[in-house]
Amino acid sequence: MARAAAVCVALFGSTAWAAAPPATVEFNRDIRPIFSDRCYTCHGPDQANRKSKLRLDTEAAAKAELSGHFAIVPGDPSKSEVIRRITADEGRRMPPAWAGAARLSDREIGLLTRWIEQGAVWQKHWSFIPPRRPELPDVSDPRWPKNPIDSFVMARLDREGLKPSSEADRRTLIRRLALDLTGLPPSPQQVEDFLSDSSAAAYEKLVDRLLASPRYGERMAMRWLDNARYADTNGYQTDGERSMWRWRDWVINAFNHNLAFDRFTVEQLAGDMLPRAGFEQNLATGFNRNHRGNGEGGIIAEEYAVEYVVDRVETTSAVWL
Repeated sequence: MARAAAVCVALFGSTAWAAAPPATVEFNRDIRPIFSDRCYTCHGPDQANRKSKLRLDTEAAAKAELSGHFAIVPGDPSKSEVIRRITADEGRRMPPAWAGAARLSDREIGLLTRWIEQGAVWQKHWSFIPPRRPELPDVSDPRWPKNPIDSFVMARLDREGLKPSSEADRRTLIRRLALDLTGLPPSPQQVEDFLSDSSAAAYEKLVDRLLASPRYGERMAMRWLDNARYADTNGYQTDGERSMWRWRDWVINAFNHNLAFDRFTVEQLAGDMLPRAGFEQNLATGFNRNHRGNGEGGIIAEEYAVEYVVDRVETTSAVWL
């Protein structure tokens, strides 16, 4: 986990932007989720539940001719049966009203229409596409960006007709930095030390001091613990106690010692299966034990064993995928 990413804190005021429709519609980002959520039940990979010959889970099948019709005609929504059906009246539309399915939203219909207009370009699953560094956008004030990320921020400001906020004064800067990295405001002495440090590396030294604080790991671990549904109780009605704090401390120490993210992942999912796995690797697998547990009398053990497995799969998928 590259701690340096945490250093990109608020030198400038933050602005909340409403999500604008994308100029270019991407299959993985915009279209695949619609197909998966709204269409795959009847037109997906599950042959047993498929309701027709039309499949929308592969490009070849989605663009193939079926009884003289084409579900997707790249570049021509008016000839694409998918668009006709999702915009049809209640008796003929897809997904079908008689099955209790809601009509696609105007945004979803618009995304599908624009995607077909733009050529209906399919993409491999995102996990098979190597990431590449994008070109930096042109901006109205090339002097403003201090790093590559700033260029994208500036480009968005330009599109919205906005100007960057003024640079923060040093007292505001240390407060923002301390709250972002440790979750705590700086002490009066820390503020005075920073204000009196006139060296060119004053900011970098402040960052290093905050990153070296044990509070840094506690702050960074907070979101991870929430996503992993950490608790020192079992949940359900009785909500009995259990000791998960050792795993919590392992996560905090991992952030404080800058454990590489691949190791952070492997040790939590299967640390006990690593060659020469030690105490720390076994402790890391506590991630898999964070699910709720029911010890009440009269429960059906097999039923809850299945529930625990489903919980682990859902959480692991949500956290990493």
